[in-house]
Amino acid sequence: MTYDFTPLFRSAIGFDRLATMAGNVANAQALPSYPPYNIEKTGETNYVLTMALAGFHPEDVDVIQEENTLVVKGRVPENSRDREWLHRGIATRAFERRFVLADHTEIERAELVNGLLAIAVRQVIPEAARPRRIPVQSVSGQHASLESVQAA
Repeated sequence: MTYDFTPLFRSAIGFDRLATMAGNVANAQALPSYPPYNIEKTGETNYVLTMALAGFHPEDVDVIQEENTLVVKGRVPENSRDREWLHRGIATRAFERRFVLADHTEIERAELVNGLLAIAVRQVIPEAARPRRIPVQSVSGQHASLESVQAA
């Protein structure tokens, strides 16, 4: 599926990365659903991504932040290769999941506890990007215009 952002680009400047980001999200949706995961908002700028990784150990999992992409990769645990399975209902197969991150997002930590990988994500908005109040001044005795304010 492709999206046509031409109408948006007629009146917006600097949003060309939006098309790339939307394409990445659309491609991510086409991936298999293994391993299952939750995304939880835990505060104004804090999130937790939790993935169910039964049978994996910390050394079997890589968590990598590449610019605005979070990549989680899992390798098949060594101890599961040499076994003879009569029934294998718990999937422990290799995987790679990608998540698109918003600007100014950082990964704080990743913990694997009881088969659940929890990744703490925080959006850090720089001071320059935060809303700021612009004081409105009064110019007494004359018609207020930017030219008169700049001349003063």
